[in-house]
Amino acid sequence: MKKMRRLWTWLTGCALTLLVLMPSVALAAKKAAANVVIVADTRQLHGIMLWWAQMYNESHLYFSILTIIIIPVTGCIFGVLADIVMSHIGIDLKHRELAEH
Repeated sequence: MKKMRRLWTWLTGCALTLLVLMPSVALAAKKAAANVVIVADTRQLHGIMLWWAQMYNESHLYFSILTIIIIPVTGCIFGVLADIVMSHIGIDLKHRELAEH
């Protein structure tokens, strides 16, 4: 019983040490990769694609916020369109009977 408790204490200590040291490992990796710049190539883009790529290059924060807003809105629009198409072809999902009783 004592050996098991000592093992769990040692494993917990290792896990806590790992948690404490992880930020320093991440910072060391960040310093090594500081010379890498990620940008979108805008040379052959036009219209909304050019605007989207320029937003990505200028501000990753605004790009992320706009992406987070656009994805659910697009999903809702596609969902409504799919509901309209299915109702026109005869698939009625609003008044269906459930098979499980």
